[in-house]
Amino acid sequence: MDAIKAARELGKAIQADERYVRYNEAMKANDADMELQELIGEFNLARQNVALEMSKSKEEQNKEKLDTQNKEMQRLYTLVMQNEHMADFTMAKADMDKLLHEINGIIALCCDGEDPDTCEVQAGGCSGSCSTCGGCH
Repeated sequence: MDAIKAARELGKAIQADERYVRYNEAMKANDADMELQELIGEFNLARQNVALEMSKSKEEQNKEKLDTQNKEMQRLYTLVMQNEHMADFTMAKADMDKLLHEINGIIALCCDGEDPDTCEVQAGGCSGSCSTCGGCH
């Protein structure tokens, strides 16, 4: 089996994994939650307003306005993150990220000559060696 064919088989295995299924379902639930989508839109607008005010020179910035906009952005962020669908999505995404980290780590170790059957990926954190890293998160 060539490497590209093996990668496609790996892709199929990932899509069959319960973590992917849960992640995909949580993403769809987020997309279907109109209240959540509205909150995300409001948050993004608030974030843009903060960025616009921050892009002004110190002399042009209105500190009171910036403080008010920051508080509104934080309030909206809290509401978004407290949403049931977003909470489920956040947990599912964390599990999916762990899976991808482990897969990427194994691939990287194999590219460094490690035995595919026995190589172990460090659980979380940075070892300091980019040669064995599955990527920064």
